Amino acid sequence: MHVTLDYGRTGLDVTLPADRLIAPPLALRPADPLPDAAAAIAAAIANPIGSRPLAEIARGKKTACVVVCDITRPVPNALILKPLLKTIEDAGVPRDGITILVATGLHRPNEGDELVELVGAEVAANYRCVNHFGKDQASHDFLGTTANGVPVWIDNRYTQAELKITTGLIEPHLMAGYSGGRKVICPGIVGLETVRVWHGPKFLEHPRADAGIVEGNPVHSENTLIAKMAGCDFIVNVCIDGKRRVTWVGAGDMIAAWEAGVAFCRETVKAGVPAPCDVVVTSCAGYPLDTTWYQAVKGLTGALPIVKKGGTIVIAASLTEGLGSPEFQQSLAEYEAAGKYDRPSETDTCEMDEWQLVMLKKVLAHCRVKVVTKGLPPEVLTRCRVEPAASVEAAVAESLAEHGPTARLAVIPKGPYVLPYVMGA
Repeated sequence: MHVTLDYGRTGLDVTLPADRLIAPPLALRPADPLPDAAAAIAAAIANPIGSRPLAEIARGKKTACVVVCDITRPVPNALILKPLLKTIEDAGVPRDGITILVATGLHRPNEGDELVELVGAEVAANYRCVNHFGKDQASHDFLGTTANGVPVWIDNRYTQAELKITTGLIEPHLMAGYSGGRKVICPGIVGLETVRVWHGPKFLEHPRADAGIVEGNPVHSENTLIAKMAGCDFIVNVCIDGKRRVTWVGAGDMIAAWEAGVAFCRETVKAGVPAPCDVVVTSCAGYPLDTTWYQAVKGLTGALPIVKKGGTIVIAASLTEGLGSPEFQQSLAEYEAAGKYDRPSETDTCEMDEWQLVMLKKVLAHCRVKVVTKGLPPEVLTRCRVEPAASVEAAVAESLAEHGPTARLAVIPKGPYVLPYVMGA
């Protein structure tokens, strides 16, 4: 069977043995793209869920902060920002009082051509667009410490704005259940000290800190609390299909509008298999999500629910930017030296980007991983405790041989955008 995996900007065509597939390729369920996404976004802003229209909320305000996701999320920001900015300017907010804040979390900044790609040429040329820098504590306001011991530091360009607006994409998230809503605030615009605790083992190693799970998920409940502490006047969130076309849009109250989007998303992202699989082929959803090994871990955790204990995940990711941040590389070196993959975490906090290794540890404790990429050499992949492979076909053939003649295979071409599950489990 010929399948195209999401890989970089172009995709990767592979051939898999059809007689060993346990089910057809796992994909997003069909959802019609909105015939006029721009008009739908404008209508959602004017007719919000659980709140007054944005025009009413904005009236009388002199400053506004509009938060957008960074380049690692395929959010149609230009579509969202055009009616949103028009609405608040028509309501009287002066353009020189508006800040577009890129919610980098602890990722690198998005500047130059990348910023234009992110927000659109018109917005980049005519509005103040700035990046969040999570390691610069001086640019954050301290709002207190939660009952769970998380110190709350929020970008002061947001906290000090009279009008606080967030935008985003609702999709499965490996720790918080679903992205969107509260998540663009935490971790999007919080300080490093906040993330070190909130992304610590106490939260991430909880069994319900997983993709598709909201109820009882401590990562979700804590960042909802943190977002409430920061305040949010209005959100605009979307869902997209496999071609990144808008299929749903909701605006309004940070919780009510997001919950409506999650309800829609749940119906489109689930894909079942009749039994756990020996081998799962997946991706990290292509550009912009698969540019680093740090991000590619999301593809691994996304496949985990349908992999047998002791099975194998074969992942294809471009990794055009290598491993990830210098901090992630340092943590990786320390894990390699200390063998931390093989023992419980020792503290309730993580160093910057170490939390992704906590998630990788979950995967490696359950199954083997084989990686197909042109972005990292085999010796670097081996340091990551995964096995380099020359091609998906070679990795699959080798894995099926290892698991025996009854071994069965599944494939998830769009990686973590799909929420796989075992039917009846």
